[in-house]
Amino acid sequence: MNAPQPHLIFGEVLFDCFPDGTRVLGGAPFNVAWNLHQLGESACFVGGIGEDADGRDIRARMDRIAMDTRGLFRHPSAPTGQVRIALDDGEPTYTIVPDQAYDDVPADWAKALPETAALLYHGTLALRSGNRDLLERLQARARRRFVDVNLRAPWYKPTDVLALMRGADVVKLNTDEAATLAPDVAATERPATLLARAAIRSALIITQGADGAGIHTVDGQHWQAPAPTVDGFRDAVGAGDAFASVAIIGLQHDWPWATILERALGFAAAVCSLQGATTADAAFYREASRGWRSA
Repeated sequence: MNAPQPHLIFGEVLFDCFPDGTRVLGGAPFNVAWNLHQLGESACFVGGIGEDADGRDIRARMDRIAMDTRGLFRHPSAPTGQVRIALDDGEPTYTIVPDQAYDDVPADWAKALPETAALLYHGTLALRSGNRDLLERLQARARRRFVDVNLRAPWYKPTDVLALMRGADVVKLNTDEAATLAPDVAATERPATLLARAAIRSALIITQGADGAGIHTVDGQHWQAPAPTVDGFRDAVGAGDAFASVAIIGLQHDWPWATILERALGFAAAVCSLQGATTADAAFYREASRGWRSA
């Protein structure tokens, strides 16, 4: 039997540095790749690490859970990424350091990667200063494209973000990001406006924090659901990445949109019980995904 085509997950890997001194491995695309792997999907993370202790730590952690490391580019001079996080009632704000290893992955690195992919996932942060040629090469070998907007000030221009979204199969963003990208229309009109302006092929997902999320499709359908209660809430870091991970699984396995919404919200709520976005505890993922494959 042929091995399944992997998902190519392109973007930043970094350490989230919390106020108490805790350092948690993260970066939205890396979180998605980690989640997909731990949930039983074939995923190849593509991004840059430094020739430093943090870079070695990242590779070692990936090796410990048998993640695919083919896409890790070791940058000869730039450091492994860092983000400093402050928490206000559990909600994160980010200070993102410039000129990191993930900002500069050569286009030729695509030669080290799978020739075909089920889906390409990318955000916008790792495209703030380069990597566009690599993105084009990755896009050419994937059947679908999922864009997770993840705006991080001051590292974006709305017109550039709309261009990066253009033609994607699915785009995910939050309510604030939707307002930033379509400030000239009322909130109720933004889903249809963004679907049209970015020529999205299938669906737009808008997450709303504690209020849940909605999925809007190009044929005018809409599903909305509240966020489930979180047992043992610690922080919301990685909740959106958790949602995106399950949305990708749902696309791969042809789940109905309503099912994708329910399961993605449930997994995002479960991740809010962690400090940071991921865990090496395989039992967490088994419990969180119980029953998914049977329907």
